[in-house]
Amino acid sequence: MNNTVTQEQINSIIEKTQFVTETYFNKTTVVLAKLPNGFIIVESSSCVDPANYDEKMGFEICKERIVNKVWELEGFALQSKLSNM
Repeated sequence: MNNTVTQEQINSIIEKTQFVTETYFNKTTVVLAKLPNGFIIVESSSCVDPANYDEKMGFEICKERIVNKVWELEGFALQSKLSNM
């Protein structure tokens, strides 16, 4: 069994992830990410002034946070598997 999580594994998960993006109050982006295993991660990003709001930028910020959480979740899953061997 491999004892590391790889970038390729994370990329594969993200490629199969369904993303839903919504804007609230003209300054907040909320992104829901449904992972291939059915797990859902929710992230949000806001700005102070709606004049500075950019949904694409908000999505990218949220997606980066989601990717970081996938790394954490995959690392935890691997650690659990290795400790049960």
